[in-house]
Amino acid sequence: MGSKIKIYSPETSQTLYITLTESTVKAGFPSPAEDHSELKLDLNKELIKNPSSTFFARVSGESMIDDGVDNGDLLVIDKSVLPYDGAMAVCYIDGEFTLKRVKIEKESVTLIPANSKFSPVKIDKGSDFQIWGVVRYLIKKM
Repeated sequence: MGSKIKIYSPETSQTLYITLTESTVKAGFPSPAEDHSELKLDLNKELIKNPSSTFFARVSGESMIDDGVDNGDLLVIDKSVLPYDGAMAVCYIDGEFTLKRVKIEKESVTLIPANSKFSPVKIDKGSDFQIWGVVRYLIKKM
């Protein structure tokens, strides 16, 4: 199916602060006069809206590369978000997790890869299938 996923629970018992500059990062010419005061940003509060239903997963595979999801990327998945047509979601099908866009129609669900080397997967009524969680954030190493 293309992308295999390992699921991890977040550690939210401690605040996870990183330094954040108050000014935005411009993609034009920098202004040397701007003040560069520093704020603290808690990544747990920024990335995890529903701690009891949020999980991290590391992507293994290339079925979603045209959506910018590469092998080794981290996903922040929220199981409390209702799946919607076009959502990037972690799905459980016949014993394994996979990452795909979901095409939800009245009578069927199709898993859509973002790589032409992979074929869409139409979910049969007899399949052991669940849309496990919706991807809320993608964390990449540059």
